[in-house]
Amino acid sequence: SFITFDIQKQTEKEYLIYIYNFLGRKVFTISSNSPKITIPLDNFFRGIYIFQIIDKENGSIIQSNKFQVNK
Repeated sequence: SFITFDIQKQTEKEYLIYIYNFLGRKVFTISSNSPKITIPLDNFFRGIYIFQIIDKENGSIIQSNKFQVNK
C-alpha cells in the first residue's frame, strides 16, 4: 500500500514531507520538487500518522493533516 500527496500549488519549489506517528515521533522524511509524491507504507505499522508538507525555501507549512494505516 502507499499514500500519494498531490500538492495543489504546482510550482518549481522544493518540498519537505514529515510524517509523525501519533506519539509525535518523526518516522519518515522526504524532500522532493515534484508536486506529486508517492510514499510506500510497507514499513509503517498500523495506526494513525500525522503529516506536514513544508515549503523548503521559507519553512512555512503548506498542509498538515492525518492518515491511517490499516494492515
